[in-house]
Amino acid sequence: MNIQGENKTQNRVRGLLPLWTVIGIFMIGPLLVMAAVSLMESNVYGGVHFKFSLNGYRQILFDTNLFGEIEFNPAYIIIIGRSFILAISATILSLIIGFPAAYFISRQSNKVKNILIFLVTIPFWTNLLIRTFAWIIILGKGGVIESSFNFLGLLDDEGSLNLMYTNSAILIGLVYSYLPLMVLPIYASMEKMDMRLLEAAADLYSSRIGLIRKIILPLSMPGIIGGSILVFVPCLGAFIAPDLLGGGKKLLLGSLIQFQFSYARNWPFGAAVAMFLLSLVILVLFFNAHINKRHREYETHG
Repeated sequence: MNIQGENKTQNRVRGLLPLWTVIGIFMIGPLLVMAAVSLMESNVYGGVHFKFSLNGYRQILFDTNLFGEIEFNPAYIIIIGRSFILAISATILSLIIGFPAAYFISRQSNKVKNILIFLVTIPFWTNLLIRTFAWIIILGKGGVIESSFNFLGLLDDEGSLNLMYTNSAILIGLVYSYLPLMVLPIYASMEKMDMRLLEAAADLYSSRIGLIRKIILPLSMPGIIGGSILVFVPCLGAFIAPDLLGGGKKLLLGSLIQFQFSYARNWPFGAAVAMFLLSLVILVLFFNAHINKRHREYETHG
């Protein structure tokens, strides 16, 4: 029996070998290259010198002044803070919009459910760049919103709402881009919900707030956590929305990384910021795994 078990294990390992090879070459390999670049010296004209250096990581917090002295530089901390605030705000807004939308879809008939889910996924059929450009037409000077305000007499002909190139414009773009990633996981959790629990709670004179707080929220919590992570992680490293809707004036982590590799030619610093962003994502994923483990233990042991 032990020999048969060992043979099965070996066959499984051999069967997974092509998968691990692909993952190693196309996923782990580039990450290792990026980690190595972050530990090298920067070349003035781009690229790196193959010499160990921690200047890329040091530059996140400190800079060298004209006298060669190292001093604290809060500029990149501000960018990191702005990235976190916008990512968290986009996640909260997506949850506020996506939760009732997912609940509404889950309560429909199967035919209507399929149509609504189809409508939710339609934005993914269009390139993200094109969808973000559409918001420039909507939010820009003389765009749809300003034209509507002018038509209603709420804005002078020479006035402007100045919606573009602001944090609000970036937030709108982020929510629009990743809202479906919030709706779909919550819907998947709610679809499995036993509606008889809601009927029983209603028969016991539970209020609507009580239904949401004691039944709907706990049962849909895995979908809420999963959707929040699916929205928060790409928002944290977003590049297109901050670049187009922020006009390059409101840098986020993704924009900062792109700027270092393309214009500043400081590859080690760009790689260091990328590794810092990756570490944040890994921490979020570990937190999600811990929450899911506790949720499974609660379901198993009551």
